[in-house]
Amino acid sequence: MKKSFVSLLASIVVLSVALVGSDLQATSAPIAKAGGGFDLAAMRKVIEANNRRFTLAHVKGDQATIDAMFTLDAKCLPPGADPVIGRAAIAKLTAEYLAGGVAEFREETTDFYGNEDLLIDQGNYVMVYGKENTRETGKYVNIWRKEEGVWKIYSNIWNTNAPETPAK
Repeated sequence: MKKSFVSLLASIVVLSVALVGSDLQATSAPIAKAGGGFDLAAMRKVIEANNRRFTLAHVKGDQATIDAMFTLDAKCLPPGADPVIGRAAIAKLTAEYLAGGVAEFREETTDFYGNEDLLIDQGNYVMVYGKENTRETGKYVNIWRKEEGVWKIYSNIWNTNAPETPAK
């Protein structure tokens, strides 16, 4: 279990380093490609809008919207658990999270880079959930990939900054 998690985490790090090493900038400046342009700033706005849909769907308990935002072969790397692979398996994980109730969920992108094939969205989140209104703050990395012409989450990982505490 620990070995496969470490392997997946190492793969994400290698992918991120490879992308940065491929002259991809962690800025909002456009990246040009031969035969046309790729506007990273415009893509950031698209992904930030997707993040708002994603977080709002959690608060509304809208499982269908959340499920549709993942690629069919998506990978989810939840804290303290084995990787969850595939949209169907991620749907089961999402149902568990939603069952406890999510009162608040926000994501803030702090770093954004990529190209026309993959986009990396890194940031911080705040979530309030459960009967005790537990407030959790943490960080996340989402890797977005186009599937059928739509940007969807291909891989995501998140973890908390501090122990969970009831909201006041």
